[in-house]
Amino acid sequence: MAEKMELNEVEVWDGNMAASQALRQAQIDVVAAYPITPSTPIVQNYSSFLANGYIDGEFVMVESEHAAMSGCVGAAAAGGRVATATSSQGFALMSEVLYQASGMRLPIVLAVVNRALAAPLNVNGDHSDMYLGRDSGWIQLDAYNSQQAYDLTLMAFRIGEDHEIRLPVMVHQDGFITSHTAENVHPLSDDEAYEFVGEYKPMNAMLDLSKPVTYGVQTEEDWHFEHKARQHADLMTKVFGKVEEVFDAFEKKTGRKYNIVEEYLMEDAEVAIVALGTTVETATMVANMMREEGIKAGVVSPRLIRPWPYEQIKKALSKVKAVACLDRSSPNGALGMLYNEVTASLYQGENHPVISNYIYGLGGRDFTIDHAKEIYKELDANAKEGKLTTPLQQFVGLRGPKLSFY
Repeated sequence: MAEKMELNEVEVWDGNMAASQALRQAQIDVVAAYPITPSTPIVQNYSSFLANGYIDGEFVMVESEHAAMSGCVGAAAAGGRVATATSSQGFALMSEVLYQASGMRLPIVLAVVNRALAAPLNVNGDHSDMYLGRDSGWIQLDAYNSQQAYDLTLMAFRIGEDHEIRLPVMVHQDGFITSHTAENVHPLSDDEAYEFVGEYKPMNAMLDLSKPVTYGVQTEEDWHFEHKARQHADLMTKVFGKVEEVFDAFEKKTGRKYNIVEEYLMEDAEVAIVALGTTVETATMVANMMREEGIKAGVVSPRLIRPWPYEQIKKALSKVKAVACLDRSSPNGALGMLYNEVTASLYQGENHPVISNYIYGLGGRDFTIDHAKEIYKELDANAKEGKLTTPLQQFVGLRGPKLSFY
């Protein structure tokens, strides 16, 4: 029996410690892991918890991130509660096995500390790895600070393990800005956290020899399409209701409210920034400043990235005149993911605001208050003109000649 850890009402944790504490409290059966910056402290903390008697489960150090997710797939198929953590190149190396996990409907939880993808090599945070995973069939949740990294990790188990869902879940946080920044976190006690997550109830476990099952089958053209169509349909229908249900239960437990799409000052906003991660907190602060200057600014931030909340985004932006979609990942010859998804969300609606795309913060480049102010002022000009007054896509904080491609 694992020892219980006595926690204070308020702990000072960075995002990595917050995630590792949530993993500990979920009483995971198996963590298979390989360290990589900036997510290393998550599994390092977890191994320390195990060494000090706070964990009953198994911690398996493997030779690569590909092996880490492979180990998680095997342990989950066997019937265990399973999780791991990774970043950047490690996430990319896992990518083959991510599709295996979702296709086999294995509710693994993956803590992703977002970091730039090489080349050139960079250990700082952007959303390249988050974007890489968006079509892998995993549910994706986004945390903006350490408290949310803790909360969402606990909720991820309850969402993914529901027998109506049975899908793996990623919880994203920004590398270094969240993962290595200590701030106040209000944790649940060990008993409260485990009560909320719930006892793990295996489904189609390979070690249940009374009910033989097969994993990793080959389907070819006969049934592959049907498997993928069903997986997509469940993502786009069942997941939203389950996420809302778990968010509601967590609010009742803690008083902390989460929404599939978060809105700030959107009741009367005429211009809005759509962003992810720590940028959301910067944008909300600057929105208040813009209000003092007479610009009705707001912020919209998808908490759930996959499945993409088309209807919720359309509703959140139903009254605005101009929108800026901020993508923290290199588009490599296209418009950014947020721009494409937001535009698709609004296309079927009655409101068609002027939409622009800003690429920012690659490789950990700072996104400042002044950057956000400039974007809001350009949005205000777009709203007044009813059309773009700037290039469709711009790069924020880029040194050298100003670049635009659209």
